[in-house]
Amino acid sequence: QVQLVESGGGLVQAGGSLRLSCAASGRTGRTFGYYAMGWFRPAPGKEREFVAAISGGVGSTYYAVSVKGRFTISRDNAKNTVYVQMNSLKPEDTAVYYCAAGRYSDLATPYDYWGQGTQVTVSS
Repeated sequence: QVQLVESGGGLVQAGGSLRLSCAASGRTGRTFGYYAMGWFRPAPGKEREFVAAISGGVGSTYYAVSVKGRFTISRDNAKNTVYVQMNSLKPEDTAVYYCAAGRYSDLATPYDYWGQGTQVTVSS
């Protein structure tokens, strides 16, 4: 079993930045680096809207159109942690952000493990 804990959320003005972290623990062992990691947020009509993902191994990245160029996902396998740097934040980025571990995808279903979420609020 893998536990994921997000941190770094908060209140920021439009145009500002935040960096979210997601720390993995439990039975990650030496396998954390092989997990794909994703970030998701709720959206109207969707329980989980894809934000960004980073693959295991070579660390390929993929972004939703709405955040591409503003958000950067990265990982530190030595620390069992994945990050998302969020710049040029907009009020529509306001959401609870969830970290997930599993198979590389822009869909929620292939991810096996989920964190509890961290709230990001962007004021106009």
